[in-house]
Amino acid sequence: MKQTYMILRRIQRWCFIGWSARVGPVNLRHSLLAALVAVLWGLNFVAIDFGLHANGREVPPLLFVAMRFVLVVVPWIFFIRKPDVSWKAIIGVGLFMSAGQFGLLYLAMALGMPAGLASLVLQAQVLLTVVLAAGFLGERPSRRQLAGVVLGVAGLAVVAVGRTAVAPLLPLIIVLAAALSWAAGNVIARQAKAASGLGLVVWSGAVVPLPLAGLSLLVDGPDAVLGTLADLQPATILSALYTAIFASLVGYGIWNRLLASYPSSAVVPFTLLVPVVGMSA
Repeated sequence: MKQTYMILRRIQRWCFIGWSARVGPVNLRHSLLAALVAVLWGLNFVAIDFGLHANGREVPPLLFVAMRFVLVVVPWIFFIRKPDVSWKAIIGVGLFMSAGQFGLLYLAMALGMPAGLASLVLQAQVLLTVVLAAGFLGERPSRRQLAGVVLGVAGLAVVAVGRTAVAPLLPLIIVLAAALSWAAGNVIARQAKAASGLGLVVWSGAVVPLPLAGLSLLVDGPDAVLGTLADLQPATILSALYTAIFASLVGYGIWNRLLASYPSSAVVPFTLLVPVVGMSA
């Protein structure tokens, strides 16, 4: 396990050689990293859908999120130092970027939201992040950045309108709420500017498992929760491993470093690539 942790650390150090916080366009290396994150997150929707409906069995969505973040936190929290940010920021990122976003997203997908459409609608967070960052952080996007964001979101909206007929209204609204939660988490992470993106993922992830497992007990009932844990399907385990390691530890580790070093309006448009992967996979 320690060897695995050291490998993750070496990859992270290689990725961010020469990293320096600055305002301006994202440089080539970091643009490629952002594109990698988009690929990992696009596949994330497929993995979530795969795990939620493993072998025809419905996994309680809030429990599934709790399982994911147990793997995000343990054992890494014993090797990775607390990031140099306030507890308020750590809890805020955990509640909004992790618990809120994924609790709502998994719930919507369990209620029938198709994975590809979910990956598309969730990108409403791009425009929401830019608006929240302008309001709370005073980050004013350039005209070119704003035009790019608006055009990108408008393009996705055109595609989404043609597909929303296959999605029930309630799951659609829930995914939009997940997008708002993610946007709030982005702004908190941007304001915190953690030097260790991986550390912020792990420590903020500790906020997630107990509350969502508790909510799952209330919503789904003890029998459903205990029955799922007693008979975990291989597909559910593989899904949880992918979403924890690749989507959260790698993806959000890089993402938080990008948010710490560039204005939100320069970073979040990269997620417009996510639906391209999510709807193609």
